[in-house]
Order: sequence, then structure tokens, then C-alpha cells
Amino acid sequence: MERKEIQLLVISLGIVFLTLLITLLVIFFYFLKKKNNYLVEKMESELYFQSELIKTRLEIKDQTLSEISKELHDNIGQIVSVGIMQLNMYINSGKAVQQNELNDLKEVLAKSLDEIRILSRIINKDNLLQNNFIEAIKQDLERIKKLKKIQYKYTLSGQIPEITQEHDLFIYRIFQEALHNSLKHSHSDLFEVNITTTETLFSLEFNDFGIGYDPLHTNSGIGLNNMKLRAKLIGATLIMKSDTAGTTVTIEYPLTKPDET
Repeated sequence: MERKEIQLLVISLGIVFLTLLITLLVIFFYFLKKKNNYLVEKMESELYFQSELIKTRLEIKDQTLSEISKELHDNIGQIVSVGIMQLNMYINSGKAVQQNELNDLKEVLAKSLDEIRILSRIINKDNLLQNNFIEAIKQDLERIKKLKKIQYKYTLSGQIPEITQEHDLFIYRIFQEALHNSLKHSHSDLFEVNITTTETLFSLEFNDFGIGYDPLHTNSGIGLNNMKLRAKLIGATLIMKSDTAGTTVTIEYPLTKPDET
């Protein structure tokens, strides 16, 4: 009896051991699969992020070229045309050019030079974004004020935060989209930008005071979906409010705490 009991005990222990081994193998392969799925998802997420980053850079370049083309045609082209017309008048008149006429021509040329300087800042936007996207936002507002006669209010509370260049581009592109939506649709004669930074949060609020829209029924073609997507990609929150008094777009971007690594 003792021998049989020992055999049963050995068999039982063998079954238990085999069961534990199989269980451990199942658990091991389960977690290995989970880890592989996580790595694949992480890789796909990173590739998607990089593709959106490239798309954002291209959109900023396209927007820059579009602005340059429009300003060359609408502003500088007209100013230079006026200067040429004045010169033709002086030449065709056969009379000596008066001092006041020269002063008028000088003002035209000076104005065209100012416009060219503004365009040069647009061309250098990429270099500016590499250093300080806040400054790029200010220059956009100043350019619109000079070229389109739209006033703006700008406030900055707190220190300019250190944000990765990639996230800078996304935040700037969201702002740029909101700005150009307002230029196109709101007919507002005033823009307001409020930037607030705390230890844990960077907040950028953009307001116009023109024609609002219904966020639930508006066409996604004006870029609202892209704005929401880019905010999500960098872990930011996008808040959009609109009514008959105007539109407010707020970007809330969480910052790393100083004691975090």
C-alpha cells in the first residue's frame, strides 16, 4: 500500500507540476503577445505622430507661400503699380518734377519696402518657430494688423514654457488654423490672444468678436477636426465656444512638473 501511495503521490505531483508549467507557459506567451501588441501599437502611434508632424510642417510652409503670394498680388503689386503710374505721369507730362511729387513717390516706395520687410518675416517663419513659437504668434498678429487693419490685444502671464519643438509646431498650427478661420468667416475687426503659463499648464486662448457658428452643425472643412486631432496627439485639450458674440478657441497643454524626470 505504501508503494502505491508513493506512486500516486509522485503522479499527482507530476500532474501538478505539469499543470503549473503549462499555466506559466500560457501566462508567459500571453504577456509576450501583449508586449508585442503594445510595441506594435506604440510603433504605429509614433509613425502616425511623425506623419502628422510632417503634414503640419508642410501645411505651415503651404500657408506661408499662400500668404506671400496673396500679399505680393494684393498689396505690393498694387503699390508698385501706383508708383509706376506716377512715374509715367511725370515722364509723359514733360515738365520738371516738383518736390511734393517726389515726396509722394518716396512714400509709395517706402510703403512697398515696409511690405517687403513684412513678407521677409513670413519667409523666415520656419527659423523663428525653431526658437520661439510665441514670437511667431505675435508676428502673425502684427502682420495682420499692418496688412489687414485688424487690431489685436495680446497678454502673456507667466514664463514662456519649454515645450518640445514638435509639440510647438502642433500648438502653433492649431492657433494658425483658428486665426485663419476667423479671418475667413468671422469678419471681426479685433482679435484677442491670452497666454497663461503655470507650473503644470500652458493655456492659449484666442478670441474673435465677429460672426460665430454652431459647433454641432458646422462644416468640418474649415479645419476643426484637424485642430482636435492635433490637440489629442500632444495630450492637449481643445475647447471651442462660439455664439453671436464671437468665437473662443482655447488650447490647454499640460506641462511636466519640475520634480518629474
